[in-house]
Amino acid sequence: MSQPSPGFKIGSIPVEVPLLLAPMEDVTNLPFRLIAKRIAQPGLMFTEFVSAMAIHYGATKTFRKMRIHPGERPMGIQIFGGEPDVMAETARIAEEMGADIVDINMGCWVPKVCKTGSGAALLKDPELAERIVASVVKAVKVPVTVKVRAGWDYSLFAAPDLARRFQDAGARMITLHARFAKQGFEGEADWKLISDMREAVRVPLIGNGDVKKPEDALKMLTETGCDGVMVGRAAISNPWALRDIQRAMTGQDPMPAPTLAERIRVATEHLRMMVACEADAESFEEARSNPAFADAEFRACRALRGQIPLYIKGEVGASQIRDRLTRCSTVAEFETVLDEFAAQTAAR
Repeated sequence: MSQPSPGFKIGSIPVEVPLLLAPMEDVTNLPFRLIAKRIAQPGLMFTEFVSAMAIHYGATKTFRKMRIHPGERPMGIQIFGGEPDVMAETARIAEEMGADIVDINMGCWVPKVCKTGSGAALLKDPELAERIVASVVKAVKVPVTVKVRAGWDYSLFAAPDLARRFQDAGARMITLHARFAKQGFEGEADWKLISDMREAVRVPLIGNGDVKKPEDALKMLTETGCDGVMVGRAAISNPWALRDIQRAMTGQDPMPAPTLAERIRVATEHLRMMVACEADAESFEEARSNPAFADAEFRACRALRGQIPLYIKGEVGASQIRDRLTRCSTVAEFETVLDEFAAQTAAR
């Protein structure tokens, strides 16, 4: 059993467990966050990326990403954009929708984001990046935080200078993904970059990159001096990985790995909650009475085709049914395939 890791505060917001669930597009939607909160109890979670320009133009789908459930708190809404005034406008809306924290995305390296001058592209324009942070800080009363990459490419480790600028502009926490934007997710995260950045800022610093298991999280805290650890890809369709890290951080004994039956049950729960979310209903049963149920169900199932197979990853025969799962268009189809797989596994 490890010693409990202390929490920290973002402004006046307490983060009792120094474990954060990373904002991930098409992953950290409301249904998955509620599942992660119940199973893993991370100290802080974030929404998917919210496009400031989409909010500016009233995109209904983007507004849906900003919904927060009382049981999730504390919760951060992450926004991205390249125009200070539009980012400030979106931050105010995020605050009105209940965000405890507004996080600015300066780490997304995906071309469709960067070509608009948003995300990690801002690492190439420190003056604009600083103006955006200052504009957002001025616009809201809740704490503003920033997530960055180490720099645009290997030619410049820009993060410490940027972090100092953001801190001076009023940012109350910085998260560093210890890769350069040009790397994407290639190569290994260089945690020394987090250690170097620790010396540059007084506000809480969160480390991110290649944390997959409890030992990784505890090692990052010890080696880098960061205040908290953010976990992303390791948690996709695997809230139990997040739970294992949380228990190590809080000094609790590990729990048994989830059974196949438990993983299938949670996968099905995720599907049903996603349908309800798409139908703007409180439950799957309520969604079924909605005239637009079929469309909502199809959108939800299509969105989770790549994630549901991950719930059973590692089981014998799981790779053989992946193709069937990625073609499912209804909850019933998913449940049939998963139930058949559970029966075949039990019969081995």
